[in-house]
Amino acid sequence: MKLNLKNPVIFFDLETTGVNITTDRIVEISYLKVYPNGNEMSRTMRINPEMHIPEQASAVHGIYDDDVKDCPVFKQVAKEVANDFEGADIAGFNSNRFDVPLLAEEFLRAGVDLDMTRRKFIDVQVIFHKMEQRTLSAAVKFYCGKELEGAHSADADTRATYEVLQAQLDRYPELQNDIAWLSEFSSHTNNVDFAGRIVYNDKGIEVFNFGKYKGIPVVEVLRRDPGYYGWIMQGDFSLNTKQVLTRIKLKS
Repeated sequence: MKLNLKNPVIFFDLETTGVNITTDRIVEISYLKVYPNGNEMSRTMRINPEMHIPEQASAVHGIYDDDVKDCPVFKQVAKEVANDFEGADIAGFNSNRFDVPLLAEEFLRAGVDLDMTRRKFIDVQVIFHKMEQRTLSAAVKFYCGKELEGAHSADADTRATYEVLQAQLDRYPELQNDIAWLSEFSSHTNNVDFAGRIVYNDKGIEVFNFGKYKGIPVVEVLRRDPGYYGWIMQGDFSLNTKQVLTRIKLKS
């Protein structure tokens, strides 16, 4: 089923040095931008992560230090990538939990503040797990009737994710062909920051989602315990979490 789009949507996938969104880096990014008129634009680029790619990560995606030593660092391509993402809704496979938070970190480290707060996020893995409980390779076989060639290659995974979402819309009539609806359906939590350290409660108020103040409004915590802000800003939290917390603090 052809996607019913009001805005462009970008399907993207990252290959990285690991799975920690605050310390790991991108080694490959691939994205497929689909426009409302059906036109497509795709790009794949290798990135020098400026750190050693652990052997266990290379064993998954097949990218080694020598493969990226002459590639640009993310800061060199960040503005170009941000321009492609500007104004587009965002989709991926396990993207809400990992790819989006890590990409946001890379943009912030590069000094590029891409505002994604108005974007819709569709996580095809969540839709798949709610419907069938499988991996991406199994999703391709189940929905598209073929094997996923080149699994764990960013461009193959990106294209496969796009095809799986189209097939999901064909298979499940209860799924609405609407980006806003799919975004809400594929959302795990109502995150304020990408890492989910701060979430909206059922009244639409920003509350902490971890630690001793879990469930307590952020504004109330900052008023009651001003030092908590400094602790987070000095701690091992994502740059996006710190940015969101600062934004809440300044408007309170």
